[in-house]
Amino acid sequence: MLGGSSLLSVSRCRMTEVPAIDMSAVPDGKKLVRSPSGLRMLPENGAFFSPFSLEEPRWVPDRECARCMQCDTKFDFIRRKHHCRRCGRCFCDKCCSKKVALPRMCFVDPVRQCSECSLVSQKEAEFYDKQLKVLLGGGTFVVTLGTSEKCETMTCRLSNNHRYLFLDGESHFEVELSRISSMQILIEGSSPGETDIHTYTSLLDSQLICEAGTGRPSGMLLHYKPMSSQDVQQLRVEAADDKKEASTWLMAMHKAAKLLYEARDQ
Repeated sequence: MLGGSSLLSVSRCRMTEVPAIDMSAVPDGKKLVRSPSGLRMLPENGAFFSPFSLEEPRWVPDRECARCMQCDTKFDFIRRKHHCRRCGRCFCDKCCSKKVALPRMCFVDPVRQCSECSLVSQKEAEFYDKQLKVLLGGGTFVVTLGTSEKCETMTCRLSNNHRYLFLDGESHFEVELSRISSMQILIEGSSPGETDIHTYTSLLDSQLICEAGTGRPSGMLLHYKPMSSQDVQQLRVEAADDKKEASTWLMAMHKAAKLLYEARDQ
């Protein structure tokens, strides 16, 4: 069972892992860049691109696009061709008329997208408007590193550049999202291995994603490779005193993991 009083009673034990470089102290500068698709606000250091970001697509060359790639209307002097900023394909104005926010490509203003892509971008807008803010704000958890019996009450939050999970208590350490090999969102009343668990295995690989359960999230189990190491480490976080705050943060983390998993094929 998760979130028991026995866990909370030992929450003052001290964690031991501290990274060589504290990434929470590294500034995240931004710069405004004009691309063929519009203005983009990008990190000054390319190493700090958000893992949720998508690269701009290569536009289908005009010479290869005599007809709309959705309705097959032939382009002429009156029917102009337009490129979707998300997929790069070529459409007529009717099939590519919507201008929708596209934060995953860091566009400052809404950009032209085809009907299919605009629906996807609109669904993602909820993550950027709501869940991402929750992740940046953080939640309080009881954290256990590895198979140790020691644990510590820590604040877990997503870094401003979305690349790291920062865990702060009496000690500080961090997990780079790109080095997570598996993640389980644990449901209240269940244990790892049971069916009532949201599981994202190998976020950057092509493993099957499994979703099940309707209970309230109460914890998270991560397997990851620490920076400068190839050894897999286990990290377990469980809701501390504020169950509602922790549950909200975990649900947002579930959305984030799903977005990262699906982004492998985009």
